[in-house]
Parts: sequence; C-alpha cells; structure tokens
Amino acid sequence: MDKFLTVEEVAKRLQIHWQTVLSYIKSGKIPALKLGRGYRIDPQDFAKFIERNKTKSKKQ
Repeated sequence: MDKFLTVEEVAKRLQIHWQTVLSYIKSGKIPALKLGRGYRIDPQDFAKFIERNKTKSKKQ
C-alpha cells in the first residue's frame, strides 16, 4: 500500500499554499480521506489530479 500524502506535502509539490489544497479537497477537485483533524491524499488520486490539470505547452 502506498503512503498517503498530507495536505502540506501536496502543497509543497504543487508550490501552492496549503489552504489552497484544502479548498481543492473541499470542492472535490482532489479526493481525500479525513483522518482526525487532517486529510490524507492517495498518491494515485494526486497523480490523476495532476494529469487532469496539465496545461499544454505551445510548440515553438
């Protein structure tokens, strides 16, 4: 079983504020499990989120 990611780990990987990650979770953009006071994100769900939100670069 893969290690679940914390909100802070996801924020660091995306280079965004942890509160932005929380808003993504609450809006359903990133699936997460609520454990105690915090959330945990499955690495596979995080990878799917990245894939869905990739921007296409322009060919030069």
